[in-house]
Amino acid sequence: MSVETTETPVVTLTDAAVTEVRRLLDVQGITEGGLRLGVKGGGCSGLSYTINFDDKIGEFDTVCTVEDVKVLVDAKSAIYLAGMTLDYQKDLVSGGFKFINPNASKTCGCGESFSA
Repeated sequence: MSVETTETPVVTLTDAAVTEVRRLLDVQGITEGGLRLGVKGGGCSGLSYTINFDDKIGEFDTVCTVEDVKVLVDAKSAIYLAGMTLDYQKDLVSGGFKFINPNASKTCGCGESFSA
């Protein structure tokens, strides 16, 4: 198995994101694994972010721990996500995760897709 555990996180999470991820992991009962971030083809700018909770660590995942939250990123996605910050914002109308990616040369209006 070639799981890579790294002290230097591929992505960082704001305090608000860590709090929300912990809450969601608890709601889903996930004690092994963690937050899975990735990239897939599609969206209005060419690439879309993926965010899931996964109780399994993949063979080619990079695993980093931000506070006590494990963040899982597959090898292909790590290229596009290196240096990214995940934030969580909540207002009176809605709440959601926000991707702040220095590798994105262009993002769409919704903030869920980008090009590199």
